[in-house]
Amino acid sequence: MQFGINTYLFSSPFTNESVSFFPLFKSWGFDFVEIAVEDPSHIDPVFVRAELDKHELTCRSVCAATGPGRDLRGNRKEQVTSIEYVQALIDIAPMLGSDLVAGPIYSSVGRAEMVPADERRKQWSLVVENLKNLCKYASDRNVRLAIEPLNRYETDFINTCAQALKMIEEVGSDALYVHLDAFHMNLEEKDPALAITRAAGRLALLHASGSDRGTPGGDQINWDRIFVALDKINYQGDIVIESFTPEVKVIAKAASIWREIEPSKEAIVTDGLAFLRSLNM
Repeated sequence: MQFGINTYLFSSPFTNESVSFFPLFKSWGFDFVEIAVEDPSHIDPVFVRAELDKHELTCRSVCAATGPGRDLRGNRKEQVTSIEYVQALIDIAPMLGSDLVAGPIYSSVGRAEMVPADERRKQWSLVVENLKNLCKYASDRNVRLAIEPLNRYETDFINTCAQALKMIEEVGSDALYVHLDAFHMNLEEKDPALAITRAAGRLALLHASGSDRGTPGGDQINWDRIFVALDKINYQGDIVIESFTPEVKVIAKAASIWREIEPSKEAIVTDGLAFLRSLNM
């Protein structure tokens, strides 16, 4: 397994200027960078790739940011906006050296509401059809998509690995995978380790975040069981440390980060990386 860092912790939105953090990421011992591309127009992917190469880093995954207005189950305008955005990420990913676009691409983050069962079925069918088209677009470009279940406070649509796998089955594309996150699993799964084993063969990415969204290992998640489950399915994918601080204000509001969870951003990534590597020995 390789270990990466999500750029949200240090830069939001990610722009060409954000490459200034690459030397730090390398010095801390990360194998790669997961770039959160909030607005594709903010970066020159050729320039960013050159900076990655310069610092002997890779981008192994592109993280989607589906805020308001980007929603595969929304109105027609929101669907079109979301489709065009995800297609742009699919186009950018290979230029950055990645073949994976991951995140909650099915809906706007923060959309959480109780709707009648018939309306839920309509939304589900709509997302299935939109993902079929996006998967075809991705497959033609040798890119994979991975959908991330979120906790109940951030979405009402896909909260568990089982729901994500059901969506993958109905879409029926080899280009569609699941992206699990330890923080969200801690809230929504009866047994996060069991969820991982059920995702065998379809798990493309794991986000490592503490139960309080802080440092992996300094929290109440049973990380030993998670790594046993990863070993059981012979997981060869990536693990990315994802966390947030109040300093990055836009994402901090979306993730409800109202206080300093850890002494510093550096402590989150250095302590977290050391802990995760110790479990992978």
